[in-house]
Order: sequence, then structure tokens, then C-alpha cells
Amino acid sequence: MMTAADPDPPVIQLSSAGYTYCGPPPVQALKPSDLVIMRGEHVAIMGPSGSGKSTLLNLLGLLDRPTEGSLEIDGIELGRASERDRAAVRARHIGFVFQSFHLLPHRSAVENVMLAQVYADLPRRRRYAAAMSALAEVGLAARADALPTALSGGERQRVAIARALVNRPSLLLCDEPTGNLDSAATKDLTDLLDALHAQGATLLVITHNPAVAARAQRQISIRDGRLSERGSAENNDPGGRNGGSRAVPAG
Repeated sequence: MMTAADPDPPVIQLSSAGYTYCGPPPVQALKPSDLVIMRGEHVAIMGPSGSGKSTLLNLLGLLDRPTEGSLEIDGIELGRASERDRAAVRARHIGFVFQSFHLLPHRSAVENVMLAQVYADLPRRRRYAAAMSALAEVGLAARADALPTALSGGERQRVAIARALVNRPSLLLCDEPTGNLDSAATKDLTDLLDALHAQGATLLVITHNPAVAARAQRQISIRDGRLSERGSAENNDPGGRNGGSRAVPAG
């Protein structure tokens, strides 16, 4: 049975966590590292292709398990949890935002948002109202009945964010969320992410875009499978909410 002992634990805690692909030959894609992300933080992770970003994303999204060390989400240890328990945490605690939107083309915006609720066991009678509320939160309630093909790239990404928000997760995990957007839509989207963060959302954004990363309170580099803090954005954190937590290689 999954339990969280601390009433307000970190949203993410990696402890000496690493990942090695079996091969042959074995490849250590993520070297043992520590990472703590507290509730309400906005964290950006940057790194070149092949640096280990996808491996880290798969671990944090509970698609893979660490081959060493431990991973906790909201104080729940998940490295050794059953697949059923991991799927339950993935559905209820993590909202995913992808570069390619992943919207069903023949479903309306509100129907795409409602699909995320199937896996969170929300009663059907409450799904529509919750989906409309999430669309309103991202400024798209008026486009609820539009198909993705009738939406701009920025609007489609807003639908994807509404879908990620609808189950009220602890964490928004964003994988290159502006990768398919032009500069104007990128600014609109980063403004939206800032607004969500100001309302209390915990954001982890994996990005190649320095302008997107600059909006975060903390910037973490990953290179050759090693995590390192690039320095907190102190001007964005006047209250010291970061708490001094850092991403560092373990051991």
C-alpha cells in the first residue's frame, strides 16, 4: 500500500537515482543523482540531444524505473511500486504537456480534455464541468467545441495544458512545450505557464529554448547523464521559495 509519511513532502525527490540501459553494451544514461523539487517551484531542465533528458523525463513520468537509487512523487516511493500503483500516481499526480500536443483530431477540445479523466476515475457526470473549467483556466472556453484542426498551434497547446490540468495534479511535466510554436505563440504560452505558477502550480519544463528556461526559478543542466544546478533565478524568487534545494550528482 502506498503511503506518504510527510504531510507536505517534495513533489519530486530523486535520491542517488540513475538509469542504465541493458545493452549490450550497457549504457549509463543517467548517472546517480539527487534532485528535490518542492511544491510551487518552477524548474527548467536544459541539455543537448543525447544528454539524458528523455531518460530523466521517462523516470519522472513513471514510464521507466530507476535501475539504482529511489524516486518519490509526493512522498510516495515508486521505484519498486507495482505497475498498478505507478499508473494510479501517474494519472492523479502528474499532468503531461508534450511538444506534439497528442490531441485526437476527430474529438472536440472539451472531449480531448475529458479523455484524461477516464484514468482518474472521475464520475462521468462531473467530467464535462471539470473539462470546461480547465479550458476556461487557459482562456479557451469559447473554443470548447472546436476540433484540433480548426485551432492554431498555440490554441492546441492550450488544450493540451487544460488536459494536463483537469485532474488537478501535483506536477505539470512539460516536454518541449513550445517546440512547435512560433515566437508569438511561445511568448503567449510562457505567459500562461507563469500565470499557472503564480496560482500555485508546480512546473518542470524540459526545453531547448533559453527564453523559456529564463522564466523558471531554477535552471538545471543535464549533460552526459549528469544533473547540475545552473543557479537560481534570484530575481524571480524574492521570497526565497526555492529553499536552497539543488540538483547534484550523488555520491
